[in-house]
Amino acid sequence: MHANQNLEKNLFIILYLNSIYPLSSELKSYLANKIKSCFFRKNEIISRAGEVCNRLYLIKKGMVRGYFLIDSTEITTWIDSENEIFTSITGFFRNEKSREFIQSLEETHCDYLDYEDYKYCLNHFPEIRQINRIMLEQYYILAEHRVYLARIPNAKKRVLYFMENIRPDIVGRIPRKHLASFLAMRPETLSRIMKEIL
Repeated sequence: MHANQNLEKNLFIILYLNSIYPLSSELKSYLANKIKSCFFRKNEIISRAGEVCNRLYLIKKGMVRGYFLIDSTEITTWIDSENEIFTSITGFFRNEKSREFIQSLEETHCDYLDYEDYKYCLNHFPEIRQINRIMLEQYYILAEHRVYLARIPNAKKRVLYFMENIRPDIVGRIPRKHLASFLAMRPETLSRIMKEIL
């Protein structure tokens, strides 16, 4: 991770949170002092399995994925891009060791909030509790899509479902090997299906 050395605060995350639920001036002021910015080089490991991921990130530009290892094979479990929040669910919300790796797929610029600052917000600012509830709902909707996707027996139908239920503009940015892993198929199968579709 590389810290943003710009002295001017980049408070993109405040605008993002305020678009979900109106923030009080007190909360905006608190966040302005706590939010930090960073960037990750392409393919940089952001968080490792076995470590505690104690940051909640918002992607301003770039793309990241979550994955775990089974017998040295990487299994991609999620992919996020601009205007999406990511962290290790177990690592951050339980403050426990993460079960997955998080990696940047492009040069990625983020704002982030540390775990202790997030917990302080939950305890002292009711609007953060509302935002937390709304974000939890969104997470469950995305989890439902992933569960449904995993149970589609036909590879082509999995690809079509994936393309219809995410922003189509990012499909071409995802490395094929990671998209194939996410869709539970070999890269050559994905390439053949993409040629048929396109």
